[in-house]
Amino acid sequence: MHRLFWKIFLSFWLTLAIFAAALMFAASSYLEHTRTQQDIGSMRTRLSKYFDQGQAVAKQEGIAGLKEWLDQLDRSEAIPILLINEAGRDLLGREVPAYIITRLDRRRQRAEQNEQRWLHHQQPIRLADGSSFHMVPDFQSITLRRVLQRPRVIALPMAIAALVSVLACLILGRYLTFPLERLRRATQHIAAGDLTQRVVPSMRGRRDEIAELAGAFDKMAERLEKVFSAQRQLLSDVSHELRSPLARLQVALGLARQRSNGQAEKELDRIELEIERLNELVSHLLEFSRLQAGVDAAHIEQVDIRELLEGLIEDAQFEAESKDCKVRLRTSFPAIVKANATLLYSAIENVVRNAIKYTKRGTAVEISMLADAGNEQGIIIQVRDHGPGVPNEMLPHLFEPFTRVEKARDRLSGGYGLGLAIADRAIRLYGGDITARNDPDEGLNIHIRLQLVKV
Repeated sequence: MHRLFWKIFLSFWLTLAIFAAALMFAASSYLEHTRTQQDIGSMRTRLSKYFDQGQAVAKQEGIAGLKEWLDQLDRSEAIPILLINEAGRDLLGREVPAYIITRLDRRRQRAEQNEQRWLHHQQPIRLADGSSFHMVPDFQSITLRRVLQRPRVIALPMAIAALVSVLACLILGRYLTFPLERLRRATQHIAAGDLTQRVVPSMRGRRDEIAELAGAFDKMAERLEKVFSAQRQLLSDVSHELRSPLARLQVALGLARQRSNGQAEKELDRIELEIERLNELVSHLLEFSRLQAGVDAAHIEQVDIRELLEGLIEDAQFEAESKDCKVRLRTSFPAIVKANATLLYSAIENVVRNAIKYTKRGTAVEISMLADAGNEQGIIIQVRDHGPGVPNEMLPHLFEPFTRVEKARDRLSGGYGLGLAIADRAIRLYGGDITARNDPDEGLNIHIRLQLVKV
């Protein structure tokens, strides 16, 4: 249990430990190297260079320039370099250890007795006013803190330690996020209706919590695929099976009309109306079943949207006149998409017929072609009615099968809650989407987004 927890914990802990160890090792190695080099020629060369720089600054800029130069040197050099005057005080006011004062006194005595000559860097830096300063390295005052505070000294080990930690974190991040990214993509495919997605084969033998999650995900997807397949098959089978008894009912209705001699016309008309409604429902169910199975995704062709809408409006106008309203194309422009022309026509027609049903008398259903601001290769078909609209809480469910609004848009006004569901499946079949919102003034506004053919 919690194998992933221990992987994350140990990985971060080891990364931090490696970083700290590399940093401490680099700093301590430099510190030890510096201490052991105090009598070696390389250190004398550096001190000689510093002496020449200090003497030049003192000659050109005086005490102020010398002080500034020493301050800058102290910020970059791990070894404290002291400039001590004849009174035994450092130029920057730092504390001068007693052993350095003793060493300077001993050198002066020997120089006065001509026992030894001053080395180049041991000579005093002289200023124009006659004052002088002795340059002395304070090796015993080198501390780890001082080393860590000098960018020139610590930059390389810091960079190496940071690189190691970055690589370790990248490997860990990739190890953790790859299966999660695979799960995310599979979830998106399932949400879009592709229930064949499986993620365990891509886990590459993992045995942690993510692998267990992937296994549970695959079982869920497999179960959903079976349930939805059975549901689609049942829907298709029932729809087909209903066709035969409905046909027999229509024959029986015709015979009943002949034998009734007009004595039961009202009842027979009612039976005929209900048979027609059942026929319409069965047709919708069969169409919805085909869309769910992706049968109508074939027969792709280039479709001129403006031409399709003009033909659709001409056909819809007959139904609109019976409702005392109109269907109007407000804006249009040339636009070509790839789709099944018959299926796309049917999808948009379902939306327009739904709008005709609920728009107020004397108003118009307005259809517009708009450029998609968020997609240069996209187009929006807007269908707006002037009806009562839809409660906001129902908008996300408007394109689900058998969804009906209880008040204005209910079953009594016609429809079985399948028209918009069929339109939604048909539009999504070709990479588009369909959304609905209530217009601020009145009515429902439906946007159909489609992908244009690249010219």
